[in-house]
Amino acid sequence: MAAIESKDIRKIVIACDAGMGSSVMLASQVRKQLKGEGVEVVHTPVNSIPGDADVVLCHAGLADRARASAPGVVLIPFQVFIGDPAVTRLVDTIKKGGTVDA
Repeated sequence: MAAIESKDIRKIVIACDAGMGSSVMLASQVRKQLKGEGVEVVHTPVNSIPGDADVVLCHAGLADRARASAPGVVLIPFQVFIGDPAVTRLVDTIKKGGTVDA
């Protein structure tokens, strides 16, 4: 299981597939929540996750593809685009400190 200390997180990638806009909204929401924390939040297709990603957030249905695209990176799957507990937990851990694991 991959893990990373919150202080070492510099880049979060929101990985998507269909481009329906939901993941763009999520990226914007997470970016606002982490403003001032020194964490870059970007949005990319699931098959093009950049190599410098520290944490990848993606819908549970895309988790296998995201793991294949970014092996060894902490992957956090979620079920709903707005208000998912997994996303809330990640943001809280980055703000308060601690370990983020997949």
